[in-house]
Amino acid sequence: MTMLDRMRRHRNWLKWSLGLVVLAFVIFYIPDFLSNPAAGTGAAAGDTIATVEGRAITAGEFRRTYQAQVQAYRNAYGGAMSEQLLKQLGIDQQILQQMVDERAALAEAARVGIDASDEEVRQRILSVPAFQENGAFIGEQRYQQLLRAQRPPMTAGEFEDTVRRQIVVEKLRASLTEWLSATDKELEQEYRRRNDKVKLTVASFTLDSLRKDATASDAEVASYFEAHKETFRIPEKRKIRYLLVDVDALRAKVVVPAGEVERSYNGNIDQYTAPEQVRASHILLKTEGKDEATVKAKAEALLKQAKAGADFAELAKKNSEDEASAKNGGDLDYFGRGRMVPEFDQAAFAMQPGQMTSELVKTEFGFHIIKLVDKKPATTRTLADVRQQLTEQLAYETATAQATTLADTIATEIRRPADLDRAAAAHGLAVQESGLFSRDEPILALGSSPEATVRAFAMKSDEVAGPIRSSRGFVFVTLTGRQDPYVPKLDEVASRVRDEVIKNKARELGRQKASEIAARLKNAPDFEKAAKAAGVEAKTTELITRDAPLPDLGITTTLGEMAFALPVGSVSGVVETDSGVAIVKVLEKQDVTPTEWLANKDRFRDEFLTDRRNRFFSAYMAKAKQRMRIEVNRDTLQKTVG
Repeated sequence: MTMLDRMRRHRNWLKWSLGLVVLAFVIFYIPDFLSNPAAGTGAAAGDTIATVEGRAITAGEFRRTYQAQVQAYRNAYGGAMSEQLLKQLGIDQQILQQMVDERAALAEAARVGIDASDEEVRQRILSVPAFQENGAFIGEQRYQQLLRAQRPPMTAGEFEDTVRRQIVVEKLRASLTEWLSATDKELEQEYRRRNDKVKLTVASFTLDSLRKDATASDAEVASYFEAHKETFRIPEKRKIRYLLVDVDALRAKVVVPAGEVERSYNGNIDQYTAPEQVRASHILLKTEGKDEATVKAKAEALLKQAKAGADFAELAKKNSEDEASAKNGGDLDYFGRGRMVPEFDQAAFAMQPGQMTSELVKTEFGFHIIKLVDKKPATTRTLADVRQQLTEQLAYETATAQATTLADTIATEIRRPADLDRAAAAHGLAVQESGLFSRDEPILALGSSPEATVRAFAMKSDEVAGPIRSSRGFVFVTLTGRQDPYVPKLDEVASRVRDEVIKNKARELGRQKASEIAARLKNAPDFEKAAKAAGVEAKTTELITRDAPLPDLGITTTLGEMAFALPVGSVSGVVETDSGVAIVKVLEKQDVTPTEWLANKDRFRDEFLTDRRNRFFSAYMAKAKQRMRIEVNRDTLQKTVG
């Protein structure tokens, strides 16, 4: 993580800690963006959405976390990030998975005897910046007032339980992963692998460009199929009858009154307001692990140079220890209030464009010299600007609420497959039948609905499942057919087999063409000119790392590793990749210097070990969850989010 990322996030909450609710107390205000009375009110706060080893996740807990996460997206991306879009992206499922993961971690912690004391909870709460004023706790009365100001309100007990869970998960993770380490040699090798760079000229023959010259006879297709039948095995497939409550069909009938549009606009004006923003550049000298007086003296010398008229961008490139911005001359781009740590924030917004801080700015990261580049005032989009967007949003919300109510009603009317037809007739809907689909194929008429596929492959023929959420609305399904996996006849998969034969021929053709010119390119004084004479356009990269995409070929580990092994000026042999074949010439190399490695060693150690420990913890918990009883009530979830 770069220094800028850390400044913007303020604190590196662990993935498994589920710090979303605590994040709300850094913001201290969650606008009531879910103000539509029909949305998300179908489940009572105490209803259970999921249980993990008997530990419940209630609708109230989920709704609070969901609202905090949606608001976080709104803060980051503005009003254009609508709740509708977030639902289509599956944010509700992701949040539920996070909460299930947290409960699983708590269950595992209890199993191994890890808990959090009242004193640990107290100290953690006292350390939250939002509960401090002039370095001291704000007091019990204001603490509880701030909790009640949240939407939905929180009691002190609820918040403290959240903090306690967070501490327990952190302690579990530490107990499982703190032993993981890395030697200096291992760290340096990995740092160099990620950061060494090379500049290449690439002459490639892509499979896509060669397919037009490749053909496959019927005999070749038949022969290939006989030799590779298992490759084309058809997996198990199923088909269903389904009753769809289509949101789009309902939305087409919704008329949104102009007054409702205006009320919604006025009630959610924050969504259409872009806050004041500034663009700043900075030079950072870190103090962590260093003598602060020495660092400050160096920073003051740089400030003196900047005040004397030295090029700020050049000073930043040469001296700033914020790796992300230094290469851009210290440029941090535009940011709003609250995106940086408080000391930085206050200094940046107090200046006018062209001004520079008269004194060093001290933050938890070190000493900053800040120059303000530009300032944008707060702006508000007018009702006329957003009327069409808002009308469509309200129509969708109304239609979704209608669909939810209708789906809930139908759910009470359906107990067995035959009930689908009666319910459809009663509500002017139609029962339809899907084609066969596999586990990896979408059910085309339903839109995106992974859950419908999962339920279809888990159910018996006399069962009905639903309502299930899909991108088109709510659906009830019953199983009507099952096709066992089998090896097909050639006629069924002839196009797939032919495509595979052509792809293999294209690869062989590319191999031949590359081999024909390899000797000429290897000794050519001008690689690009020789490639062009051979009918190939050679393309030159910038300085790139091993994992960077190559022109026309994309990311290819094999070619990347080979290129780094060659000396400057040398030309490779023919190298095959997933997307074609290539010959490359190494033009330049930029290896990590000893000075650069030493400067980044401590930061990279933290980054490397955090990643290693996260992966270990994730693998450990994945295995632990296999022996846990985890139950999810999808109906309650759907009623909660609408």
